[in-house]
Amino acid sequence: MRWALVKAAIAGTTMVALAFLIPLGLMVRETARDRAFAAAERQAAALGPALAITTDREALQRAVASTQAGADRRVAVHIPPPSGTVAPQALSTVGTARAAEGDLATAIRRGRSFTVRVPGGFTLLQPIAVDINRKAVVEVFVPEDDLTRGVATAWIVLSLVALALVAISVAVADRMGARIVSSARRLAAAARSLGSGNLAVRVPVEGRRAEGTPQELREAAVAFNAMADRVVHLLAAEREMAADLSHRLRTPLTVLRLNAASLGEGDAAEATRHAVAQLEREVDQIIRAARRTVDDQPAVSVGCDAAEVIRERVGFWSALAEDEGRAWQLAGADAPAAVPVQRGDFAAAVDALLGNVFRHTKEGTAFSVDVHTGDEAVILMVSDAGPGIADPEAALRRGEGQGGEGSTGLGLDIVRKMAEATGGDMAVGRSALLGGTEIRLRLRTRAEARTEGLSRRLARARRPASRRRGGGARAASRR
Repeated sequence: MRWALVKAAIAGTTMVALAFLIPLGLMVRETARDRAFAAAERQAAALGPALAITTDREALQRAVASTQAGADRRVAVHIPPPSGTVAPQALSTVGTARAAEGDLATAIRRGRSFTVRVPGGFTLLQPIAVDINRKAVVEVFVPEDDLTRGVATAWIVLSLVALALVAISVAVADRMGARIVSSARRLAAAARSLGSGNLAVRVPVEGRRAEGTPQELREAAVAFNAMADRVVHLLAAEREMAADLSHRLRTPLTVLRLNAASLGEGDAAEATRHAVAQLEREVDQIIRAARRTVDDQPAVSVGCDAAEVIRERVGFWSALAEDEGRAWQLAGADAPAAVPVQRGDFAAAVDALLGNVFRHTKEGTAFSVDVHTGDEAVILMVSDAGPGIADPEAALRRGEGQGGEGSTGLGLDIVRKMAEATGGDMAVGRSALLGGTEIRLRLRTRAEARTEGLSRRLARARRPASRRRGGGARAASRR
C-alpha cells in the first residue's frame, strides 16, 4: 500500500507539473522571441529622428555607430536616392546589410515593418519616411542566440521546480502511507495473535500509538476490539456450559458406580467397574479443563508415551474382541514413542478409533494396530477387515455421522484435530485386511509442530464452504 501511494503521488504530481510547466516553457520561449524583436524595433526606431533630419551618409554612419546594435554590425540603413529615382536598386546602404533587394522593395511598398529569415537569424526591416515621396529602410539583424537567450535556463528552473514538487508529494505520500501501513500492520498482527490463541490482544485506538491512524482503520480497530471481547465472553460462556453439562453427568455416573459395585466378581463386572471409573475421571477432567482460563494454561504441552497408552487401550478392548470372536494383533508398540499430546487426549483418540471398529463392523471381523516410530513423527495405523468406507472425505466431515444409531460424526473429527494440533494429519484409506478400512494417524514430534498444526487448521478454515461440503456419495458407514 505504501509503494502504491508513492506511485500514485508520482503519477499525479507529474501530470499536474507537465500540464503547467510545458505551457510555461513554451510561453518563456515566445517571450524571449518577442523580447528580441522588440529590442530590434527599438533600435530601428532610434534612427528615425536622424533620418528625419538628414540623409547624409556620414551623419547616418555616426548615428548607426552610436547605437549598440550598430556597434555590433547588426544595423544597416538603406537611403533612398534623390527625388525622381524610385527603383529599389538605387538605394545606398550604410552599415552591414543582410536582406535581399526584393525584401527591401517589399518593405517600401508595404510601408510597415516585417521580419525576413536570413542566414544566422532574422532581420527586421523598418521603413521610415524621409519626405513625402521617399522612404528609407532600417535593417536590424536579430541572431538566433538572441531568440533563445534565457530559454534554456528557464527550462532548467522549471524542471527543477517540477522535480521538487514530485519530491515533496512523494515525501508526503510516503509519510501518509507509513501511517496507514503501520496501522494496518498493527491490526493484522493483532488478528494473527488472536487467531493463535492470545485472547488478551487488543488494538490501540487512543493515545500516542494511535496518532495518525486513518478514521477507517480506527473504526476497524474498534470493531476488532469489540469482536475480541465478544470472543472472550463466548468462550467463557462455552466453558461454563461445558462444565455445567459435565457436572449434570455426575448423578447418573453415581448410579452406574453403585450398580457396578453390586455386580459381584468376574471379568465382566471388573471391566464395567473399570469403565465407570474411567468415565468419572474423564468427566472430572472435562470440568477442570472447562473451568481453566487462558492464563491458567500450562506454558508447555504435557506429552505421553504413545506406545504405553496404545498397549493399555488395546488390552482393554481385547476382552471385548475375544467375546465377539475378533482376531486382532498389535505391532510396533514395544519401544517408547513420545508424542506431544496429553495422555487422556491420546487415550480418548485410540478409544475412538478402536470403538469405530467394534461399532461399525460385524462380530468376528479382524483388526490390527500398528505403531511406527520415526525421528520426526509417530504413526498409528488401525486397520480392519470390514466393508470399508465408500467416501473417505465425507467420513471426515464433522457432524455428518452416518454409521447408524449412536453415531454423532464427531469421533474422527476430534482425532483429526488432535493430529493437526501436533503438525500431523489423519488419512482414511483401504487396509490390507481384505480391503477394509485403514485409518492412518500421524503425530509430529518436532518442536515446531504446534506452529505447523495451527497453520494447517487455519488453512482448512479458510477454504470455501462449498469445497468443505464437497459432493458425491456420502459415506456408506460413518466412522
